[in-house]
Amino acid sequence: MSALDPDALGARAESMIAALGSVSAEPGRLVRLYLSPEHRRAADLVAGWMRAAGLSVSEDALGTVRGRFGNASRRLLIGSHIDTVVDAGQFDGPLGVIAGILAAEHFASANTALPFGIDVLAFGDEEGTRFSATLASSLGCAGAFRPETLGLTDAKGISLADALRAYGKNPDDIAAAAYRRDEAAAYVEVHIEQGPVLESRNQPLGVVSAINGQTFLLLEIFGEAGHAGTVPMLLRRDALAGGAEAMLLAEQIARETRGEVVATVGRLNVEPGAANVIPGHVVLWLDMRSGSDAARSQFVERFKAGCRDIADRRHLGVTITTTREVPTTPCDAGLQQQLGAAVAGFESEPPRLGSGAGHDGQAMAKLCPIGMLFVRCRGGISHNPMEYASPRDMGLAVAALIRFIEKFQPG
Repeated sequence: MSALDPDALGARAESMIAALGSVSAEPGRLVRLYLSPEHRRAADLVAGWMRAAGLSVSEDALGTVRGRFGNASRRLLIGSHIDTVVDAGQFDGPLGVIAGILAAEHFASANTALPFGIDVLAFGDEEGTRFSATLASSLGCAGAFRPETLGLTDAKGISLADALRAYGKNPDDIAAAAYRRDEAAAYVEVHIEQGPVLESRNQPLGVVSAINGQTFLLLEIFGEAGHAGTVPMLLRRDALAGGAEAMLLAEQIARETRGEVVATVGRLNVEPGAANVIPGHVVLWLDMRSGSDAARSQFVERFKAGCRDIADRRHLGVTITTTREVPTTPCDAGLQQQLGAAVAGFESEPPRLGSGAGHDGQAMAKLCPIGMLFVRCRGGISHNPMEYASPRDMGLAVAALIRFIEKFQPG
C-alpha cells in the first residue's frame, strides 16, 4: 500500500471546501438551493474537479453529477450532496463529495486496477430547502424517485418539473438515472457528525451504526379561553399549561432512555395568543428520533398515554396525530467493520454512533448496503456558518476512505 499523508489530503479538502463555499446566491451568507443558478455553478465546479482527478463525468436527469473510475460492472458508490440550507455552513454535504473525489483520484492517478469501479456522486437535493421534499436526487439513483414529487412547488410557485426543465433536464428521463441492483455493490458517505459526540470523546472519526428513524407527532390540546384576572386557578382549563406538562413529559421519557431516544418540541402555536387571556387551544410539534424502531415505538406509546392522563387530570381535550414516520436505516455490519478497520490504521478504534440527522444514505439503502463515516465538527454545530471540521480530521477521513477502498471486495 502506498503511503498516505492525511495533512496533505486535508489541506486539499480545505481548499476545495472554501472554493465551493464561495458559490452562493447571497453575499455574506451561504445559500445554494437545488436547481438554482448557484447549483449549476457548484455542479460545474465539482465536475471540473472530477475531470482533473481522472474521472469521466456525466450528469443525470435530476442533476446528480457522477464521476466514474474504472469499467467494471460492479460499482462502489461514494457521495453526498452540494445543496444547502439557508445561511449554511460549508461542510455539510460538500465534504463527502470532496472526500470521494480525492479518494478516487488516488487510484485514478496510479491507474490502479480494482475489481470494481468507483462512482463519485454529487447529489443536488438532500436538504429539501427549495421544495418540500428531500433526497429527490439520491432517490433517483436508487430507483425510488416518487413521480408525485414533480408537482411540488417552491416559494415562487415553480414546480420541480418546471425547475428541472429550466435546468436543462427532461423529467421523462428520470427513470434512466437509476442504478441496477446488480450494478451497485455498496454506497459509502463521509459526513461531518453534526453533533458533539466525537468532540466530547476527543476522537476525529466515527463509524455510523444507523441513520436514526424519526416520528413526528402533532399534538393539539383543547381547553377554554378565559379572562386572565377573573378565572380562579382551580377552575381553569389552560391548554398551554397542559402543553407545557406534555413537553416536560417528553423530555423526561427521553432522558430515561439514556440516549436511546431524543425528543424535541421546536414549534408551538398558542391561541388566542393574548397576554391577558388564558390559552384555549395549543398545538405542539414533537420530533422523536432513535436508532431503534422498537425504542421509538415504546416512547410514542408511553408519551400518548401520558398526554391522555394530563388531559384527564386538567379537564382538557387532546388529539395526537402522527404526521411523519421514517424507519431507522441500519448501516451494513460488514461495511461498519471495514470502515472501522480503515480508521484504526491511522487512529484508535473509532466509536460506533447513530446519526440523528437524515442523509442521502437513507435513499441509497433502498438500492444497496450503505456505510457512513463521521468526521468530528467543532462544537457539534451544523446548519450554521460556524460549522467547521479541521483539515487534519478531514485528511484522516480521506485517508481512511482510501484504505477502505483498497480492502473493499464487492459482494
